[in-house]
Amino acid sequence: MTPGLVIFDCDGVLVDTERVANRILAELVTDLGFPISGPQCQQRFMGRTLENVREMVEELTGHALAADWPEQVRRRDLEAFRAGVPAIPGVSDVLDDLDRRDVPYCVGSSGRHEKMRTTLGSSGLLPRLEGKLFSAEDCARGKPAPDVFLLAAKTMGHLPENCTVIEDSVPGVLAAKAAGMRAFAFVEDPACDRDALRSAGAILFESMRELPGLLFSKAESF
Repeated sequence: MTPGLVIFDCDGVLVDTERVANRILAELVTDLGFPISGPQCQQRFMGRTLENVREMVEELTGHALAADWPEQVRRRDLEAFRAGVPAIPGVSDVLDDLDRRDVPYCVGSSGRHEKMRTTLGSSGLLPRLEGKLFSAEDCARGKPAPDVFLLAAKTMGHLPENCTVIEDSVPGVLAAKAAGMRAFAFVEDPACDRDALRSAGAILFESMRELPGLLFSKAESF
C-alpha cells in the first residue's frame, strides 16, 4: 500500500518540542495548585489545542483561566523554542526517501502557524515544508476531530483513503482514523501511551529509520 500523501504531525514527530513545552505547561498548572510533572502533562494533554487544554486545566484546578491564557502559554513556548529546537533524529532521511519516491508530504498540526514556522525554522526543516503547513487554527475543530487532516488532503489534492498520517498522540491518531486515513505512531518518547495509541488504531514504530520500510511494505487495512 503506497501512500498517496504522507501527513506529518509537527511537535514530537518532526521537531523535538514536547519535553520543553510540557515542562513549561507543568510549571503553569502546578502554580495553579495542581502539582503535575512534564511527562504527566504530556500524557494528559498532548495532541490537543491549547484552547482545549485550558478547559481541561480549569476542570482539574477549579480555577477560571483568563481568555488569553492559551496565548500566554504560546508566548512562553515560543520564547523557549527560539533558543533552538532540534529536528527529530532521522526525519530528514525520511523526507529524502519520500522525495526520491516522488511521494508528496505535508504537515497537519494542532499548533498554530507561528509556532510551526518558529520550530521548523529553528530545526532547519522549514524550507522543505514551505506552503505545506496546515494548522488546527484553520479549522472549526482541533484533534481528535479530523478537520486538519481533511483540510490537508483536500488542499494537496488527495482522497483521505489514500493518505497516511504520522502521529505521536492519541488525539492525533483518533483524528487520522476519523478522517479514514492510515495512522502510524512514533513512540520513541517514553511518555507515549503505547497501549492507548495501539487501541486507537495506530501502527507503532520506535525509530524514524523504521518508517520508510513501514510506509511501503505494510498493507494493513484501515
